[in-house]
Amino acid sequence: MNFLSHYYFDRKTTNCYFILGTVLPDLLKNADKTIVLHPEHLVHTNPKVNAIIQGWNKHLLVDKYFHSAAFFLTHSHTLKNLLAPVITESPVKPFFLGHIAIELILDNLLITTNKISVNAFYDHLEDCDLSVIREFLDFAGMKNPDVFFKFYEEFKRSRYLNTYVNIEQITYALKRICMRVWVNPFTPQQEADMTGILLNYRLGLIKSFTSIYTEIGEQINNG
Repeated sequence: MNFLSHYYFDRKTTNCYFILGTVLPDLLKNADKTIVLHPEHLVHTNPKVNAIIQGWNKHLLVDKYFHSAAFFLTHSHTLKNLLAPVITESPVKPFFLGHIAIELILDNLLITTNKISVNAFYDHLEDCDLSVIREFLDFAGMKNPDVFFKFYEEFKRSRYLNTYVNIEQITYALKRICMRVWVNPFTPQQEADMTGILLNYRLGLIKSFTSIYTEIGEQINNG
């Protein structure tokens, strides 16, 4: 799941460090895809650092349930098949595109149906003391935390996730993600075609998309 979908499960949580932890694995991946940390079983003397670790573990749990859910498997496969014909000359693998597309569509739907407040999410991140985050990263074994902080400060400043309200920005986000691997992933025509497909697919999900959050929530509660 993407940032806002992870936030949805803990949108009523007041601990900003826990909220940060629920999205930190993806933030680190966005900052530098070579960063690999495994703090899952660590325990720190600082409760704020432990809250980040607990949030991190929640992230891993949500992703485990999501990626094995029939919802994800069905919709990522369908989107792969819909998008494949319009990216035939692209180096991007259709299955990769289908996977990311359904996650971004879900974030868009959470915003456009008022299930979450994007600004509230960012406010939580702003409330986190950078020294506590650095303490966590050092404890988890990260050698150069400044690489992360450079990305993180811009992530907070731009409040980029607010743009997910527009389906065109979902295409742009897909392109940006693909550009981490491929230099010129799509032509302007391919982007336009993808936007049309994503828009139609989103419309078909509006009434039923919350079922995946209900399903995962029940699995977490019963686990």
